[in-house]
Amino acid sequence: MSQDANKVIIFDTTLRDGEQTPGVNLNLAEKLEIARQLEALGVDVIEAGFPAASPGDFEAVRAVSQNVKCSVAALCRSVPEDIQKGWDAVKYSPKPRLHIFLATSDIHMKYKLRMNPEQVLERAVESVKLGKSLCGDIEFSCEDASRTDPAFIYRVLEAVIDAGATTVNIPDTVGYAMPDEFGAFIGGIKENVPNIDKAVISVHCHNDLGLAVANTLAAVRNGARQVETTINGLGERAGNCSMEEVVMGITTRGSYYSLTHGIDTTKIYRTSKRVAARTGVPVPVCKAIVGDNAFAHESGIHQHGVLANPMTYEIMTPQSVGKTESTMVLGKLSGRHAFSDRLQQMGYTLTKEELDSAFVEFKALCDRKKAITDDDLEALVVHAVADVPDYYKIDTFQIQSGNKMQSMASITLIHDDEPFTEAATGDGPVDAAYNAVTRIVGGDWSLTAYDIKAVTEGMDALGEVVVRVKHGEELHMGRGLSTDVIESSIHAYVNAINRAMAMEAKKMA
Repeated sequence: MSQDANKVIIFDTTLRDGEQTPGVNLNLAEKLEIARQLEALGVDVIEAGFPAASPGDFEAVRAVSQNVKCSVAALCRSVPEDIQKGWDAVKYSPKPRLHIFLATSDIHMKYKLRMNPEQVLERAVESVKLGKSLCGDIEFSCEDASRTDPAFIYRVLEAVIDAGATTVNIPDTVGYAMPDEFGAFIGGIKENVPNIDKAVISVHCHNDLGLAVANTLAAVRNGARQVETTINGLGERAGNCSMEEVVMGITTRGSYYSLTHGIDTTKIYRTSKRVAARTGVPVPVCKAIVGDNAFAHESGIHQHGVLANPMTYEIMTPQSVGKTESTMVLGKLSGRHAFSDRLQQMGYTLTKEELDSAFVEFKALCDRKKAITDDDLEALVVHAVADVPDYYKIDTFQIQSGNKMQSMASITLIHDDEPFTEAATGDGPVDAAYNAVTRIVGGDWSLTAYDIKAVTEGMDALGEVVVRVKHGEELHMGRGLSTDVIESSIHAYVNAINRAMAMEAKKMA
């Protein structure tokens, strides 16, 4: 193994496992934006998707491979068609990787694979050999490893390393392991797999019992040198191991771990916010490292201590994860150059068309707010460059509502350059507005989730609304942003409809 024995490889699976979060469905432009941000953050490997899962996933992996310089991995089942398709998608990367997986636990082999251990061992070796004939960097994962007989794991790992695997991944697929137990499991692999020095040990921990980060750090202490994580801990069920928590654990307790990583921690907070905005999954206020309250102190005793010496109650600084105040306040007199320069400082590289669109939105916001903060800009740009066709666009709306009257809304939408107007009543102004929109669009657009939050502070704060709308069997996320929460709500609903129509048009193409 040529890798630095003291460096922990950060493998990010936000675009693959993170996108499996229920209700999250990123389009190609959003995936590319997140991939570029992950590269800027300093991740070593981006798992861009599961190419065999759908044409959209294939295109996303290929696009990410063509647009970032760090290693890009494609997930593949242990079947030849998956492996070939994975290679076809990832081969454009300067550092391509095939990530091949096969279940090894008794319960998975019996009920899911319907294979015996010898068949699984043979399939694993064949798959790795095929992958190696296409790609020099092969990762093999023993799915449900934490519930697999250790003796069988040792046999599988030895065989796949001999077949060419350069990384072997030990997933706690269902979040079953305990930290001491999982650490000992990794230690057992190092002691009992004769050729383990020829591969990097990786771990991929789920959070079903809230132990994903603890299990990952226990594995690192026992010899794992790659961690598979997501931004904000996104993922199906209870989510995955949170990248920011693992990285700051290793950073903050440097003398305990004596390990390094390549992450620029000052870009953690902005990466977290960008992923939250694009996925529509808000960060809990008490979330470690990136939550709004992570560096907030309300107790008088705590406040006194922090004022005397921040280290009394802060084991890391807000600045260490990039949570800093804006260095430039923009307003209605600010020009395009200052606007563009500030966005570049924030890590955004926009096309001319995207910059034009964002600048128009910026000027409109300036008419409503005296001073524009970085948080305003972040939210504004996310909405301005969402890359969703405007099949329907809001023209005008009027709302009548009160505590002793039934709410009524009149909405005009532009579709194919033609205005369509409908009015409807409802249980409150938002419901009335949504009923009017549905009358215009037609069909069933059931609201399944509605979330509203203030993006910034003050009476003129921007309000962001995130909705999830069910159309047929699919869930579609929509976002809206305005200083008027009713306007935000209507924008979010129409945005979800536009996303659904864009997806349907792509399927028919």
